Amino acid sequence: MARTSRPITVTLGDLRERVEARVQSGAYGSVSEVLRAAVRALDREDAALDDWLRQRVVESLADPRPNLPAREVLQRLRAHHASRSEAEQAGASRSGAEQPQSQSQQDKRAPRGPDEEV
Repeated sequence: MARTSRPITVTLGDLRERVEARVQSGAYGSVSEVLRAAVRALDREDAALDDWLRQRVVESLADPRPNLPAREVLQRLRAHHASRSEAEQAGASRSGAEQPQSQSQQDKRAPRGPDEEV
């Protein structure tokens, strides 16, 4: 069978050992096969992400709730951020030092969904 593409040079760096190990294992017949499989896997990953994003757009467009003007969204976000900053500063001044929050404390304060006020 005639070659249908031209050879290219690829610098794999630290990945070279992993690619060669796949060839040595017999799972692939050559480095080229490993790289072709890797590109196909990236294509599948990109397609899955595109599908997910498209679905999110479709869901968003189908959402019956009224659209909010960008100005209103930004005002709500700024107000939310300001109130959080003030609360953190007040808490730090009462304790004398700023205390880092645990992940569970941060999660409790994070907005949960589109229905919540910001």
